[in-house]
Amino acid sequence: MNSHLWLLIPWLVFAVGAGVQFWRVTHAFRQRLNNTTAETEQFRRSLERTWQNDQPSAS
Repeated sequence: MNSHLWLLIPWLVFAVGAGVQFWRVTHAFRQRLNNTTAETEQFRRSLERTWQNDQPSAS
């Protein structure tokens, strides 16, 4: 029974290796996604400032 647990070790090593490789391969995509999110947020803020400046004064 105990020898069956030893068969899980190669699968565990494979899973960790595949996860690390996936993380490395998708690094560029994740970086671009984070930059796009920041650019979108900055653009949204500039639109809101423009909209507020175009609103008639309440006074």
